[in-house]
Amino acid sequence: MLKKIFILAGCVVFSTTSFGFCEEISNKELLFEIRQLKKKAEAQAKKIGELETRLSRQESLPGTIELQDMTIEDFDRHLDSHLLHRKEGYFMLGGLRMGLGTTFIIQGTTDANGDNLSGKGEDITDGSYSIDIEFEKKFEDYGKAYLHIETGDGGGVEDELRVFSNVNRDADNSDSSIAVTEVWYEHYFKDIPAKIMAGEIDGSILLDTNKYANDETTQFLGRLFRNSPTIEFPDNGPGLRLGIEPVDFMDVSFLMMDGDSDWEDVFDGGFYAIQLNLKPGLFKRNGDYRLMGWLSGRGHTKWQDSTKTKENSYGLGLSFDQELTDSIGVFLRYGWQNPDVYINGEGFSLEGAWSIGTQLNGRLWDRKDDILAVALGQIIPSDEYKDAGTGLDAKGEGHIEIYYSFKADEHLTLSPDLQVIWNPYGGDATNGGSVITVIGMRGQMDF
Repeated sequence: MLKKIFILAGCVVFSTTSFGFCEEISNKELLFEIRQLKKKAEAQAKKIGELETRLSRQESLPGTIELQDMTIEDFDRHLDSHLLHRKEGYFMLGGLRMGLGTTFIIQGTTDANGDNLSGKGEDITDGSYSIDIEFEKKFEDYGKAYLHIETGDGGGVEDELRVFSNVNRDADNSDSSIAVTEVWYEHYFKDIPAKIMAGEIDGSILLDTNKYANDETTQFLGRLFRNSPTIEFPDNGPGLRLGIEPVDFMDVSFLMMDGDSDWEDVFDGGFYAIQLNLKPGLFKRNGDYRLMGWLSGRGHTKWQDSTKTKENSYGLGLSFDQELTDSIGVFLRYGWQNPDVYINGEGFSLEGAWSIGTQLNGRLWDRKDDILAVALGQIIPSDEYKDAGTGLDAKGEGHIEIYYSFKADEHLTLSPDLQVIWNPYGGDATNGGSVITVIGMRGQMDF
């Protein structure tokens, strides 16, 4: 087209009968070609504007790396946002990345209600620590390998509380024994927008994820706000995960794990789940709207017929997070599970759980690396559990948690934490009171 325009322009300047080809080109044709070029230029300008808007939205996120400063590894890390426990880390020889972090937690309560106590309302102060060591290796544009090693000690106050959902998701009461909790390989397909992961995996960071409530080392400590208690996640174990992203605003993942997490008969009693994640860009802000369903083939007993001990269970859930401004985000979770059965060996079953919360970034008060967050939730036991001759009231157990994350320096973050639980264990614990208050402090150090 450009060649033709140059010819047309030449004809305008050198209009003469000695240039026969110029006589064949009219002003109408010239205007048509100019208009076509103008349309293309306008379309390109619109596309550039859209890309600039998208970039500005990404750069508004707290902790986002400036595009001009991004390395390939930085960009890859931001794409893999489902691995929320991952530390920033540093790079070693051959492109291997290592992350090292340790978490210390101390919690105290004057209202402990565990059955192992001599009476209700005992004073308890306990601590715990954990260490996470992570290695990651990216193989050009076709795959990635990951290794996660953990150790720790101390159960915290959890073993002195009788509740449906406990207060220290980070507690690792393993007597400082070292364990490989994750080791997997993920392959990226080049011809289709898909990737597959296989190995020893943690389903709780692949399903029911949430930007503001999914990491006990930096966000909420309470288990209710880490993942929905209505999802019967297996312990870390053998599994497969297939992820497909057909369009920018949607991705789908399929998860299959060994229900017993023991690498024996891995297809017997399996855990299967599907999650749809929609990213509509509401208010021109980042947000994820996840819908999920799961099925567990572990041994379940039917409440109304104790002879049926090999029943399946299943459930549905949603997990939404939405950025409202550069400094404010909100989240919502809801989960439901089959109320007719319970896991063999457990004395209760849940039917539903919900939680809502908000996170405020410290830039609102000139502390851009600090976080203030609050969450409210409730766990609802099943009617079948109450009607199965237990003689218990089994009310809904309510939770509220507030934490403040104070960035002390480049490596240390201190987080005072307050949790209040009412109707613990549905109000039916042997040493139960009506309210439990837990005050704690978390120290997170990243090396």
